[in-house]
Amino acid sequence: MKISKFLLSAFILSVIFVSCNNDDEIQEPKGDYENGLLISGEGGASGSVYYVSYDFSTTESQIYKKVNNSELSVYLQSIAFDNSNAYIVVDNQNTITVVDRYTFLKKGTITADLELPRYMVVVGDKGYATNWGSTSDATDDFVAEIDLKSYTVTGKIPVGNGPERIIAKNGKLYVSHKGAYTTNNIVSVIDIASKATTEITVNDNPDELFFDNAGNLVVLCEGNNIYDASWNVIGHTPAAITKINTTLNEISSEMVFANDLNPSLLEIHGIDLYYNLGSKIYKMSQTATTLPTSAFVDTAAGYLYGMAVDDKNLYVLDASFTAESTLNVYNLATKAKSNTLKAPIAASKIYFN
Repeated sequence: MKISKFLLSAFILSVIFVSCNNDDEIQEPKGDYENGLLISGEGGASGSVYYVSYDFSTTESQIYKKVNNSELSVYLQSIAFDNSNAYIVVDNQNTITVVDRYTFLKKGTITADLELPRYMVVVGDKGYATNWGSTSDATDDFVAEIDLKSYTVTGKIPVGNGPERIIAKNGKLYVSHKGAYTTNNIVSVIDIASKATTEITVNDNPDELFFDNAGNLVVLCEGNNIYDASWNVIGHTPAAITKINTTLNEISSEMVFANDLNPSLLEIHGIDLYYNLGSKIYKMSQTATTLPTSAFVDTAAGYLYGMAVDDKNLYVLDASFTAESTLNVYNLATKAKSNTLKAPIAASKIYFN
């Protein structure tokens, strides 16, 4: 009987201990906008951000305006993130607005020493933002180095015309150059410590940049329009998906698209790449050496302007520039459209939060 009582007491204590430990592990919600999609729109009168929960049960429009009672203005180009914050880049206003990424409460604004900022990446306590500079001057473009504690630009790294996307890996920055309102065909590699820059020539209008599972830098080169004397489009330079060996800073392989096939979006997820041709989405393995001949999904979008992929879904933005855009969700397993939701005016980017 004494042994039974002892065992019973030990069992009760163990249950209490485990229960207390489990309570300690329960995390409080970080804010209203975690566990969902953030969708940015360039805007009509003002850029905006919408929220969609991952289970699609909760949607909320213009979350920055609702939380802060102010507008971001046009054009909201992109958003960068660190563990706590979101950095909202509005190029026409020469600003990067800092908010808590989960509550969207404004923390500050970076305003000085930016000139048409486009994209940003965070490395430690520094941000690096691409800037077009004056669009009438092809020689004043730069990457701004930003102190994320003081929200000030502490340096500028000169780069070629029209720097666009920027990503970081192993102490280096990788920048695609679409050429602003003209064209370009380079990827810049910047050593963060020394600020030394190397340029790699690729096909025209490189845009999206990703690292694949083998460590290659994958670049979508959209190709460029060819015009006649009256500015009518009469053709395009070749588009390509290019892989760069970042040890040698050399092209290791490329898949060139046929004439007048010019993708504008590229995403990487798991072992696969996804890109568009018009309203159609194509899927291929990261290790593929030839382009697929049939589409994965035809979205029938009027203006396919943004795309993202997670483990279950393909998300595409059908943009309107005068009214709310549309977010269409496709199940990866069935390829069927599973949800249609509202998105901001001129919706262009989808982020996982």
